[in-house]
Amino acid sequence: ELNGNNITRINKNDFAGLKQLRVLQLMENQISMVERGAFDDMKELERLRLNRNQLHTLPELLFQNNQALSRLDLSENFIQAIPRKAFRGATDLKNLQLDKNQISCIEDGAFRALRGLEVLTLNNNNITSIPVSSFNHMPKLRTFRLHSNHLFCDCHLAWLSQWLRQRPTIGLFTQCAAPAQLRGLNVAEIQKNEFSCSGQTDPAHAQLCSLSSGSCPAMCTCSNGIVDCRGKGLTAIPANLPETMTEIRLELNGIKSIPPGAFSPYKKLRRIDLSNNQISEIAPDAFQGLRSLNSLVLYGNKITDLPKGVFGGLFALQLLLLNANKINCVRADAFQDLQNLSLLSLYDNKIQSLAKGTFTSLRAIQTLHLAQNPFICDCNLKWLADFLRANPVETSGARCASPRRLANKRIGQIKSKKFRCSAKEQYFIPGTEDYQLNSECNSDVICPPKCRCESGVVECSNLKLTKIPDRIPQSTAELRLNNNEISILEATGIFKKLPHLKKINLSNNKVSEIEDGAFEGASSVNELHLTVNQLESVRSGMFRGLDGLRTLMLRNNRISCIHNDSFTGLRNVRLLSLYDNQISTIAPGAFDTLQSLSTLNLLANPFNCNCQLAWLGDWLRKRKIVTGNPRCQNPDFLRQIPLQDVAFPDFRCEEGKEETSCIPRPQCPQECTCLDTVVRCSNKHLKALPKGIPKNVTELYLDGNQFTQVPGQLSTFKYLQLVDLSNNKISSLSNSSFTNMSQLTTLILSYNSLQCIPPLAFEGLRSLRLLSLHGNDISSLPEGIFADVTSLSHLAIGANPLYCSCNLRWLSSWVKTGYKEPGIARCAGPPDMEGKLLLTTPAKKFECQGEKCPHCLSMPSSGHPAGQRLVLWHPPHSHISILPQGRDCEVALSGCSSNPCANGGTCQPQDGEGDGFRCLCPVGFEGSNCHTTSDPCKEHSCENGGSCVPSATNYTCLCPAHYTGEFCEQSPNFCSAELNPCQHDSTCISTSQGPRCECAPGYVGSNCSEDFDDCQDHRCQNNARCMDEVNGYSCLCTEGYSGQLCEMPPHTAGHPGLCERAECQNGAQCVERGARALCQCLPGFGGPKCEKLLSVNFVDRDTYLQFTDLQDWPRANITLQVSTAEDNGILLYNGDSDHMAVELYQGHVRVSYDPGTHPSSAIYSAETINDGQFHTVELVTFDQMVNLSIDGGSPMTMDNSGKHYTLNSEAPLYVGGMPVDVNSAAFRLWQLLNGTSFHG
Repeated sequence: ELNGNNITRINKNDFAGLKQLRVLQLMENQISMVERGAFDDMKELERLRLNRNQLHTLPELLFQNNQALSRLDLSENFIQAIPRKAFRGATDLKNLQLDKNQISCIEDGAFRALRGLEVLTLNNNNITSIPVSSFNHMPKLRTFRLHSNHLFCDCHLAWLSQWLRQRPTIGLFTQCAAPAQLRGLNVAEIQKNEFSCSGQTDPAHAQLCSLSSGSCPAMCTCSNGIVDCRGKGLTAIPANLPETMTEIRLELNGIKSIPPGAFSPYKKLRRIDLSNNQISEIAPDAFQGLRSLNSLVLYGNKITDLPKGVFGGLFALQLLLLNANKINCVRADAFQDLQNLSLLSLYDNKIQSLAKGTFTSLRAIQTLHLAQNPFICDCNLKWLADFLRANPVETSGARCASPRRLANKRIGQIKSKKFRCSAKEQYFIPGTEDYQLNSECNSDVICPPKCRCESGVVECSNLKLTKIPDRIPQSTAELRLNNNEISILEATGIFKKLPHLKKINLSNNKVSEIEDGAFEGASSVNELHLTVNQLESVRSGMFRGLDGLRTLMLRNNRISCIHNDSFTGLRNVRLLSLYDNQISTIAPGAFDTLQSLSTLNLLANPFNCNCQLAWLGDWLRKRKIVTGNPRCQNPDFLRQIPLQDVAFPDFRCEEGKEETSCIPRPQCPQECTCLDTVVRCSNKHLKALPKGIPKNVTELYLDGNQFTQVPGQLSTFKYLQLVDLSNNKISSLSNSSFTNMSQLTTLILSYNSLQCIPPLAFEGLRSLRLLSLHGNDISSLPEGIFADVTSLSHLAIGANPLYCSCNLRWLSSWVKTGYKEPGIARCAGPPDMEGKLLLTTPAKKFECQGEKCPHCLSMPSSGHPAGQRLVLWHPPHSHISILPQGRDCEVALSGCSSNPCANGGTCQPQDGEGDGFRCLCPVGFEGSNCHTTSDPCKEHSCENGGSCVPSATNYTCLCPAHYTGEFCEQSPNFCSAELNPCQHDSTCISTSQGPRCECAPGYVGSNCSEDFDDCQDHRCQNNARCMDEVNGYSCLCTEGYSGQLCEMPPHTAGHPGLCERAECQNGAQCVERGARALCQCLPGFGGPKCEKLLSVNFVDRDTYLQFTDLQDWPRANITLQVSTAEDNGILLYNGDSDHMAVELYQGHVRVSYDPGTHPSSAIYSAETINDGQFHTVELVTFDQMVNLSIDGGSPMTMDNSGKHYTLNSEAPLYVGGMPVDVNSAAFRLWQLLNGTSFHG
């Protein structure tokens, strides 16, 4: 058994010689590759578990010598394809589990040898089609699962419907995902003629996959040795690619890591492009064996470290682009095998220093980009200045960031003697992390900026952080990130680098989403605090990697439902707190995987105790788990009754509502396709944003549609990182087009009709790296338009009619700084600049002849005599070699020379140089040339549904009933005696939409005319008849029974009723059981007469208990059991000017005591009690002395000597809070430090 280790690879000889081994357990490791032949010696092997690993591919003939193998578990990996010979040789296999992978391709004949198979699971994959008769040769199959796939139900899948109908007990819930008319239908219920192929079926679905020598992935295109998978929403590198490919394009996807040996099988590769993905991890042998590779493009990712030897053996590499990443350290030998490299870009990273000799092996280097890095120019970087002077290959203008005397100076132009190390100078850059690592990049980080680090504790609370710091000391045992503004936990792999981490505190943030795998690698963590956040749901993927977790705090969130996959994998959790959420239902089996659970806090949730929750009441009664007695909120007749006290038959559902479930269904608009957080709505002729786009979308493709403006709803998707709006009809942008998109890194607006862009259009896009404006009608851009886009490294603005006058001189200088434009954009005018490149033309050539003119003309405002409208005329747009007339002030026109104004309109030349004209139209006409007869009702002011009736020069408003005034603006009093519709003494409220009735108790309906049937949820007992009354009901008892609910049985003849002598208190009902009278206590009370108050839930703010008639006060012993996650709250208060106050203050218990001595005294508990668990607070008072004890620990004593105790025994004792006036007085006299009411 080797479960739960960190094994990453199984080599061919790892198990050599184990010829008698029968069972091999390898689950829950990090295995990403198994070499063919690894199991060849184990001819007696019967059971093999490889589930929950990192496998992406399944080698052919891997089990060819395992004829005795009967059970094989490969579930919960990342396998993408099943090759034809995957299980060849394993002829005795009976149980095969392949569920929860990423399988999209099953080669024909893959299961043909498995004739004895009894169990086959293929559910939760990406399967779209299956070869005909794939399962026909399995006569013993008894368990078969295929649900939760992406089945495309066309003619190629018709055979599966008949196969499933013949076997009605297996393959349940196998459903179609496409085409649209069959989506969501069970495959077995679809008729054969409905499985149709139109002849235009997507080839990805029409053709079955073939993996014999690799194949073109269904979502990609392949030709001439090039595999093109650009922008396909991929989250992993496809498996079984064509072995003969020479180039693969994977840019603009969501790939997060490059696994071991990812490209090793493809020996002919010459170019790999992985730019603009989410890559944060690269395996050291990812590119091993690629001796022909000459171009490797990795820019625009999240790479922080280059593993040792990652470029080893790439002797033919000529181009390596690593710009726009987060690389903070480069090993001295990182490029030692790259003797033929001619271009290396490390531009826009986090590099502060480079070890001497880093570039020594680059004998063929011609271009080196090092700018936009925070270089510390001390004595350690002197060698780089010498290198750049001797080899002038650095062309991006790399500069120093510190010390201050060298800041912003070019490294290659600084004299060697200036590079020195001195204790007097500050070399690190404020606000950044210290990345001065040695040549091996193995030094530990000192401390994240602004945080405090001591004894394994990293304190980063109250810093307004919006994300987890990129680098944290490896020795960290406790990470405190509470009280920040983190809203999303990204799967960056940060916890894989923290092997000693035990506790994570993320309480009091704004966390609303946790990416699957965010805690990957955090197997040593045993406490996770997510109290007071904004989580609305939980799923097992959020907590993947937390194998050792024991305490999970999810208090005070917005979770509404728990399903049976919410906590899968957390088998070591002992304490789970879901206190104070919005949970109304919990799916059966939700806690079954929590094998070690001993405390489960479900209090303060609005449970709907219907038939779906019946299992929970029974489960709570049978398990020895501390729960705090959660209570029902609905229906009304069960409100505030503990779940475990509700009888099973009382968990009832209304007819027709039994099927509702809380299993989250993946959101995706019908017009789009969704994969994880990538949504594709391309080429769907959309004019508006479709409804149902997931709120956590990170990439949104809207290209090839009919949008005329940027959809305003985009600003609601705050996690967007990529937006593609290319090939639409967008003609303008506004200053609010891209608000609230602070995480956007890629914005594509190419091939639209953009002409003018306002100066603040891109304000706030500080993360934007790539902006494409290619192929529009832009002639100029206002200076400062990119002032806020501080991360921009790639601007595409080619194929635009740029007018290169002095107005664009700033842009010429800007693109030359950092080579942000690739040298494609050319000038279209003036004539002497036509055809010249924006990037290479000297800025001084951008000149204006005469006065500068605005780059965009705007419509003038009205300000002319009544009946006349000012119309601005623009000359028609032209796409010849010169620019449109008048557009850039280069052609003078006499617009009125042709008398263009009709119907008596007056023509006036346009102000300025006469580029156009304007027509002052007479009354009744409008339009650019006064051709159009004006409609007086076009912009009428009739209100409240009034109809506009036009006349010759004006209009009148025809008002609906009861409305008056010139524009129907005077609304009637709907609540007057004549119009009031409300009945039965209900209150009438007049609104702009009409009257609204607030019904008196007992009545319902829009006009309160219906008497509500209060007998719907009656509680009459013993076959009593319910009689409906206004705002209530009464019970008509059968003979012999009595009581308000007919709960009292007939009295025995000659004996008075037992309940007549009972003294039930606190609203309890008396019932006779046999020869005894019993008091049925309301929730929270106990004792023979229900005289004892046992427990209270303080859910609402500003609530409190009040006790009077205190006996023996002020000598008392008070014991409280308290559970809360709040920092502050009142526990007890008695007195006025002389007082005793017990409160929770910053998590500690504070006792303030003033028996008449001044000043008053206070003591604090050493322990904090706001961790969500129950704590015992014991308080003993005796005249001037008070003792405080927490959880039975040593008491703290306060003794107030002085005059005799004067506390008023007649003053009430308040618990959990107090009235507003008492609170204000106590707070004003400093008797309380906070004054917040208790919540818990």
